[in-house]
Amino acid sequence: MTTTLKSLRALADLTRLRIIGLLERDEISVNELQEVTRMGQSRISTHLGLLQESGLLQSRREGKRTFYKLNQDADGMTREMIQLAVRAAKELPECGADQVNLRRILTRRSEVAQVYFNQVAGRFDRSYGPGRSWQAFGHLLLRVLPPLVVADLGSGEGLLSELLARRSKKVIAVDNSEKMVAFGANKAKKNGLKNLEFRMGDLEAPPIEAESVDLVILSQSLHHAGDPARAIASAHKLLVAGGQIMILDLLKHSFEQARELHGDRWLGFAESDLHHWLEAAGFKKIEVSVVAREEQAPHFQTLLAGAVR
Repeated sequence: MTTTLKSLRALADLTRLRIIGLLERDEISVNELQEVTRMGQSRISTHLGLLQESGLLQSRREGKRTFYKLNQDADGMTREMIQLAVRAAKELPECGADQVNLRRILTRRSEVAQVYFNQVAGRFDRSYGPGRSWQAFGHLLLRVLPPLVVADLGSGEGLLSELLARRSKKVIAVDNSEKMVAFGANKAKKNGLKNLEFRMGDLEAPPIEAESVDLVILSQSLHHAGDPARAIASAHKLLVAGGQIMILDLLKHSFEQARELHGDRWLGFAESDLHHWLEAAGFKKIEVSVVAREEQAPHFQTLLAGAVR
């Protein structure tokens, strides 16, 4: 088969066009392509192999990782095909989300601190150390937090709010369940937490004065919102200049039973969804990443998103 026919055959697949579009900006590793596309490694490797065999891609090894990029040494005909494929990739429905995820990954690649944290997190559960636990680390980190005014939106009974109130200047816990608010308020009173206030309210219109909060937290609550984008936009209005939002929620999944079992409106979110909504609300310095993976079915994964007003 001629090189031209091989290239045409390789570009006849929409997934391979998608990969070509992602490689337009920079070289990308197989793992990074997995994170962007949410496809399995074997599937991605098969597509990459066909594209490289057709002369459309080049690769290089760096330790255990393989990076791929568009073939810079391609002949005239192949270069034209690559350019055509890049244009076609921009018409694919996945293009917008792919570019958001790619931008996030390329930004994170340059952040040495994040790389180090990932390495530490990967070692943590594999080696036992007496007295070393996430619970202990959590208390340590709380001790070094500055005295902030915090809004815990979708607080439930207020477990996180209670922990934060022990170090924060003030915590406002908002939930739309009258029973949850009453329970949380009574418990805060029993524990003598005078700086913890519970309020009835909705994520999309929290009963908090504009520009009065240093930190907004949405911990496993955004997937209960009717309109997550509006909830994030409302959070932006609560923050003072330089204030931060932190979102913990599930990565998009297919466990439909969560709607009935837990009352979830949304089956998690894609990284690109959170990034897009934060950007649209006016947030800067946006970071979104997977920070936890459950080993048991249905293997939920947790996203952490952070941004600054």
